[in-house]
Amino acid sequence: MFHKVVIANRGTVAARLVRALRVLGVKSAALYSEADSDLPYVNEADEKYLIGPSPAPQSYLNQSAIIEAAVKCGGDAIHPGYGFLSENSAFAEKTAAAGLAFIGPDPKWLKVMGDKTACKELMAQKGLPVSPSTGLLKGDAARQAEEAAALGFPLLIKPAGGGGGIGMTPVFEKEKLTAAIESAAKLAARSFSDASLYAERLMENPRHVEFQIVADKNGRAVHLFERDCSTQRRRQKVVEEAGAPAMAADQVKAMAERAAAVMSALGYDHLGTVETLYTPETGFAFLEVNPRLQVEHGVTEEVAGVDLAAVQVRLAAGLPLSEAMPDRPDSISGHAVEARIYAEDPVTFFPSPGRLKVFRPPRGTGLRVETGFAEGAAVTPFYDPMIALLIVKAEAREKALDLMYEALGDFAVEGVKTNIPFLRKLMRFTPFREGAVHTGLAEELLKATGE
Repeated sequence: MFHKVVIANRGTVAARLVRALRVLGVKSAALYSEADSDLPYVNEADEKYLIGPSPAPQSYLNQSAIIEAAVKCGGDAIHPGYGFLSENSAFAEKTAAAGLAFIGPDPKWLKVMGDKTACKELMAQKGLPVSPSTGLLKGDAARQAEEAAALGFPLLIKPAGGGGGIGMTPVFEKEKLTAAIESAAKLAARSFSDASLYAERLMENPRHVEFQIVADKNGRAVHLFERDCSTQRRRQKVVEEAGAPAMAADQVKAMAERAAAVMSALGYDHLGTVETLYTPETGFAFLEVNPRLQVEHGVTEEVAGVDLAAVQVRLAAGLPLSEAMPDRPDSISGHAVEARIYAEDPVTFFPSPGRLKVFRPPRGTGLRVETGFAEGAAVTPFYDPMIALLIVKAEAREKALDLMYEALGDFAVEGVKTNIPFLRKLMRFTPFREGAVHTGLAEELLKATGE
């Protein structure tokens, strides 16, 4: 097992990893930017190191500064969290070259999974159904627009170097394609240090269903069931559930087993998520593999009784699956729902930076809150505006939704706007309650409420 793990990330995931490392008896070293110096997890970690100014390219995306800090502090592993450099193969290779373990898959898998178009081709070869897409778009924006348009409309322009919905841009008309590509490229470069894009046919109002895979360095891979991440705003997940509501259990199980079998056949060696889109007419269509810990991993932890963050560290230390995750469950227990709490306007979804004059998360049975913030801390404009994850669990979905509604009402935040009012309306929205979820549901709710 590692002696000291350096956390090369911030906010909610950094706080989560500090806690997981403490449970494992491993020292944590938190890296932080100038903007994050007053966040509570920075002082809760065993050690802390300033790595640069507030802008991400000068801190959390500064590979040299991160590795230098990790070496100087005597760390023997780097955990990249999610976002930032978590899927960057060059960073993983530099980490290894510095004599440090990268808590993630082998860099070769980051290259394979990071090339979204090549990954689709690979999965198609292995027998997974895929949706039509282009290769990496080449040339200037006008040339890229010509290549993308050949696929047919509607289109979804997507960054090739990262996930999380960041930079995804739906385009319905050819006249708007060039501008959409230029905008998506700028956002991708800022978020992932990679401006490359590709395009795929847009499936309108599908369900977004993903499968949690756990694999070891011996090539054994298993699944930990499914998550439904269909409830999104602006192509970014906002509510996740485990398991998937109103879907045939045997159909979902078959796809989960199929995904795990493919990852095992490939020899994949870490946590990963096989993401799919689903409609009753088309069935499942492979979307991508995220070779990292997901924001929504908490709902899987709740229904599977597994600490995925700890499993990650054990896998990276070389433990086989039987030791890294000794108590794999046979089935889902209960129902879990996660809501992402953002400092943003609840109607426009634009960020709302500011200082948290009041920040009092709810407490109670069946509730779990993951956050990197505390009362008095500043939500800055430099990073993603997510300030907390609220997770609930109950024996049945209806009770979980009721518990979430009540918990959101008890979540006191002042000083910034939040999406809590929107989330509470969602918990009472009839189509959502009935499990008729899809990626356009947020827009339906806004139209229904006249917002």
